[in-house]
Amino acid sequence: MKLIETVITETLNEHHLIETLNLNDKVILELGCGDASMTQKIALCGYDRNIIACEVDEKQHKKNLELDLDNVYFILSAAQDIKLKNNSVDMVFMFKSFHHIPKEHMKKALSEIKRVLKPSGLAYISEPLYAGAQNELVSIFHDEKQVRIDAFEAIRDSVLRQEFKLFRELFFHSEVSYKNFEDFKVQQMDLTFHEESISDEIQAQVEAKYNSIANNDGSTEFLKPFRVDILQK
Repeated sequence: MKLIETVITETLNEHHLIETLNLNDKVILELGCGDASMTQKIALCGYDRNIIACEVDEKQHKKNLELDLDNVYFILSAAQDIKLKNNSVDMVFMFKSFHHIPKEHMKKALSEIKRVLKPSGLAYISEPLYAGAQNELVSIFHDEKQVRIDAFEAIRDSVLRQEFKLFRELFFHSEVSYKNFEDFKVQQMDLTFHEESISDEIQAQVEAKYNSIANNDGSTEFLKPFRVDILQK
């Protein structure tokens, strides 16, 4: 297993990737569902999918409850304390969320994932790499270098302990674009899980960096690198 891959040749839409995993007629658990953007894509594809989407942020959870999705059940829950029965789900997804778990709870979260998975069930954990032009922008106001290392080490150690089998590890780029700096600010800076406030000075620094790489119309396009670890119980 590798923390970073410097040579990534594949660029893909992650939703297309997960649809290769045969999600129909499955009970699916998503941990750290955020604004439920991926939740909705999974729910509206295929058939006979029952999705439990967990979010630990109360503000975002309340927003998610307003969504009208017949096959999705939203609950307020942390990954280290999953309120489900043993051996009750076929698949667990975490999209860009594992590194948000406090380091001291990462091992417990993985144990909880194993507990709720059915025998031979899969856990799909997607994590952004600490690399690339967008990461350089974001790290000015929210540097996640250490927490991403912590997340990788926790996942790797669970495999070394034989808590999970490593079914597959892959690296890819995902295309990300912003219409202008305000769009970037809304999507990356005005997030409910950012505990720290962003000063005017830091915001000006980010905006200057953004404008230095933006197109003439203010838009930007990035290739954001990801690592996916698919673990099997």
